[in-house]
Amino acid sequence: MSQQNLFSAQAPITPPPGLAVSSPESAKPPRQSPRWLQRLDLIVRVIVRLYLGLIIVVLPWMHFWDENRLLALLPHLAPLALNGIVRGVVSGLGLLNIWIAIHDVIHYKEG
Repeated sequence: MSQQNLFSAQAPITPPPGLAVSSPESAKPPRQSPRWLQRLDLIVRVIVRLYLGLIIVVLPWMHFWDENRLLALLPHLAPLALNGIVRGVVSGLGLLNIWIAIHDVIHYKEG
């Protein structure tokens, strides 16, 4: 079996048809989305992050965490999931999510 070189040593001189070559002079700046769409995006991201963060902060300390169906199916996972350190780490991730949402609101710049 002979080995063939799939790549040529020379680069093609002309671009394939259908591909436009852009020069730095003809490059246009990308269009920005409308201001209302940027604000809507920010509002949706902040609401989702705050809601998710609140759920993640509170959930490990509620009875849903203790009476989990997954823990019944995997009993060797229960001591780890019911450990206070693991609950604290999960709650910390929720607080981080809330902090990111607040940071996005404070540092939002239009334009």
